[in-house]
Amino acid sequence: MNFNIAVFPGDGVGPEIMSEGIKVLEKIGDLTNNKFNLKYGLVGGAALDDSGLPLPRASLDIASSSDAVLFGAVGGPKWDDPLAQHRPEDAILGLRKFLGLFANIRPVKVFNSLLNSSSLKPSVIEGVDIIMIRELTGGLYFAKPKKRWNTSRGRRGVDTLRYTESEIVRALRVGFELASARSKKLASVDKANVLESSRLWREIAIEMSKEYPEVELENMLVDSCAMALIRTPSRFDVMVAENMFGDILTDEAAILAGSLGMLPSASLAGVPKENDKAMGLYEPIHGSAPDIAGQGKANPIATIMSVALMLRYSLGLNEPAVAIEESVNEVLEKGFRTPDIAEAGASDILSTEEMGRRILQTVQIKLG
Repeated sequence: MNFNIAVFPGDGVGPEIMSEGIKVLEKIGDLTNNKFNLKYGLVGGAALDDSGLPLPRASLDIASSSDAVLFGAVGGPKWDDPLAQHRPEDAILGLRKFLGLFANIRPVKVFNSLLNSSSLKPSVIEGVDIIMIRELTGGLYFAKPKKRWNTSRGRRGVDTLRYTESEIVRALRVGFELASARSKKLASVDKANVLESSRLWREIAIEMSKEYPEVELENMLVDSCAMALIRTPSRFDVMVAENMFGDILTDEAAILAGSLGMLPSASLAGVPKENDKAMGLYEPIHGSAPDIAGQGKANPIATIMSVALMLRYSLGLNEPAVAIEESVNEVLEKGFRTPDIAEAGASDILSTEEMGRRILQTVQIKLG
């Protein structure tokens, strides 16, 4: 089959990690008789330098004509002006809104070989395998009014937290569907003791739970959830939260896996069901890491695992997705590490390209 893939490497380590993900994708194409037509575009700081916009029309056109989007990372000190009209991060927010991507799925899996890479005790994180779902297009990040202004009493700023019933329902639907296909446990995160939007969220979650009697629903306050995620993470299977809560909790969960460089993500425009395909944007959850850009120190695993998510959710190619995930596990089991997940005194520390090559070779063996 033929697939059109939009590729936006972005800034900092983005081009380095994207290169390794693309190598794996192209090898899978060769081994499975699928063709991936790659269309590259500029986003973030690179686009600002080129056109003055973080998300130019040409890149939107590439995205709209593609089956899926691969995204690297954006931002850096060069463009870090809080008073600037446009910021590199506007690119990812703009793409999510333009493509109607409302659900961000972030798997958080602790590999046995990395139990000692986390700052938490191995006994706490062993066996952790969570899918975290973050609502993407509502809440504080998008609702109006959003502004800053000066008054006679000083400067002021406002952001608005607003949700509609339909926005909440579709995010929760993703949670219930994924929970139904896994361990049938769903934690819905809110702040219903304080926020009206959260009370609405919880009310709808309880109503929808009647459609999924097999799923055990647990409504949790976000502060309690943040604590439990560190103290007893193995209690969770599928979690769903509104935009800001999900943003914070999913980054917190990186400590479980040992590094931000281990966590992929999928931002989808539909509810993922078996044999269904949804438009999606796939990216590592880490940033552009400008301090190590060009040094070969970045971990490409999150990007390569994002390719696996793309194959599964947007392209319907589950077998090669599994091959990638198993290959990553095997490479880690053999003791190979990038600097971010290496223990003190480790000898098999690989560069970005070397780690990508090890994974690529293992994928080739599995599918060859």
